[in-house]
Amino acid sequence: MKKVNKSELVEIVAEKAHLSKRDARMALDVCFDEIVKALLAGEEVNISNFGVFQMKERKSREGTHPKKHTPLTIKAAKTVSFRAAKELKGKAND
Repeated sequence: MKKVNKSELVEIVAEKAHLSKRDARMALDVCFDEIVKALLAGEEVNISNFGVFQMKERKSREGTHPKKHTPLTIKAAKTVSFRAAKELKGKAND
C-alpha cells in the first residue's frame, strides 16, 4: 500500500488549484492548524463527504507488560478519532 505524504499532497493541491507549491503548503498548513485548534478546544470537526474528527478520552485500564508479563496500569490518555463519512465508505467499498 502506497503512502501519501504532505509533500505529495502539496504538489497535488498546487497542480489542481493552480497555486504555487508555497501557497499550497500554506493552505494545507492553515487547514491542519485549524483542525488541531478545534480539536484541542473540544470541538468536533466535520468535513462533508469525508468524515468527522473528534477528541476522545481513553480511561485508565489494566494491561500486561509485554516482556515481563506482569500487570501494569495504562494511564488515561486523550486521542483523536476519525469516523469516515458514508460517501467515503461507499467509495472505499466500490
